[in-house]
Amino acid sequence: MTRDSAALGSAPAGSTHPARPLGGAPASLLRRIVLQGRYETITMLRNGEQLILAIVLPLLAMVGLTVTPLLDGFGASRINVAVPGILALCAMSTAFTGQGISTGFDRRYGVLRFLSTTPLGRTGLIAGKVLAVLAVLALQVLVVTAVALPLGWQPDPQGWAPGLGLLVLGAAAFTALGLLVAGTVRPEATLAITNLLWILLGALGGIVIPAERLPAALQAVVHFLPSGALGAGMREAFLAGSVNPASVLVLLLWTAIAGGAATRWFKWN
Repeated sequence: MTRDSAALGSAPAGSTHPARPLGGAPASLLRRIVLQGRYETITMLRNGEQLILAIVLPLLAMVGLTVTPLLDGFGASRINVAVPGILALCAMSTAFTGQGISTGFDRRYGVLRFLSTTPLGRTGLIAGKVLAVLAVLALQVLVVTAVALPLGWQPDPQGWAPGLGLLVLGAAAFTALGLLVAGTVRPEATLAITNLLWILLGALGGIVIPAERLPAALQAVVHFLPSGALGAGMREAFLAGSVNPASVLVLLLWTAIAGGAATRWFKWN
């Protein structure tokens, strides 16, 4: 499937007309969004570099944290403390780095400008990207869980609802940030910025390693970063089965601010 066919309602190859159901009516906006989201999801999963960033590196980090003493003292077992942060890292990998890079290069090659003029429209295009992020994130959760459970992960059963809710909220915040970067700087700069921030936030942003284990100069800052808020909230959810209101507030603020900035300054060409 090409981007043209996804935007026009999954038109057959070689056709220039939108796909029409049996009744002859044009495809609904919801159907166009679902088709675009499916295309974006398949594209992300077929990209070897993004697959490494989204799944392989988080799994390696999880195994590394279970065999080193970095997380000692934060819970009954290292794996219980590590997995919530790894799930948060997955959200950042897909929503910020992966989506930011793909959107940046789509913008460079004129794909965004073309799709924004089709029946899919700008709103449908963004909705399709969000749908793809959620689909890949769901796959990441399944893979991490499948690997973590045999390693001894024992999450609080009451933590699944707040934990998954925080993941969705974190994905929204990081998607907004990724689109802001992708829509305001050159693709090469987007590639450098998103990868550099992934490394810095992953190591020093409180997302994988709790803020209390970071240098004192960073401890007062990371709680206000989306990475620190998501990491702390995920650990509280899966370790204690409760919601961290401060984390929710910080993520909501980042989503609103980054989303507003992206809406205001995003360049489609």
